Amino acid sequence: MIHPTAIVDASARIAADVEIGAYSVIGANVEIGSGTVVGPHVVIMGPSKIGCDNRIFQFSSIGDAPQDKKYQGEPTTLELGDRNVIREYVTLNRGTDEGHGKTLIGSDNLFMAYSHVAHDCIVGNHTIFSNAASLSGHVEVGDYAILGGFTSVHQFTQIGSRAFCGLGSVVTQDIPPFSTAAGNRARVIGINKEGLKRRGFSPEVIRALHRSFRELLKSKVPRQDAFENLESLCVKHPEVREFVDFVRNSKRGIAS
Repeated sequence: MIHPTAIVDASARIAADVEIGAYSVIGANVEIGSGTVVGPHVVIMGPSKIGCDNRIFQFSSIGDAPQDKKYQGEPTTLELGDRNVIREYVTLNRGTDEGHGKTLIGSDNLFMAYSHVAHDCIVGNHTIFSNAASLSGHVEVGDYAILGGFTSVHQFTQIGSRAFCGLGSVVTQDIPPFSTAAGNRARVIGINKEGLKRRGFSPEVIRALHRSFRELLKSKVPRQDAFENLESLCVKHPEVREFVDFVRNSKRGIAS
């Protein structure tokens, strides 16, 4: 299952059924779970933990040192969940000592060609990074979020669950869950209605989220008053609670 031209460090822990393609390099302190397929010319450096049933295409670089000038070789890590698809030329970097110490990526994600996840990022589950979508350091991306092609995300920014960033978005402030953003600089333009319909959200929930968006981000009502006005919807719909709490707790401010 390991091509004879591949180089695998003696300290790497590789499940018996893992496939490793020609000329790939598996470094020290790398763990790869069952069912994972590593294509040719892939580099995986450690300490890194790769879960089960991942598909890593050729020329990807996983778990190498962060692109941070302050990094001086500290023992940081990258953890990747299960069933992720990592296409050509994707780069996923380890964490830094000044951050979480690790980069965390969940399961069932699709990273299209040339996408990038920098040091200390936290990526949830079922996300899609379209071609060349890139995260700077310390970014958090929620479950089911979609980043359009060539989206660029500033460091320490948060993108909420089920948010959608359009093609070429330059994200410098937080994007709330369930919303759509676009532009340079990206601004929230509404609720991700079509995406929510496809995921089976009811019309009632979508209307409640739309009202929350209008009340918090588009009206002239003071934000604290808007929070109070939406409390009854928060009690009725957990999705509204998630949206409101995200706006309330944003540190970089909302891209509205």
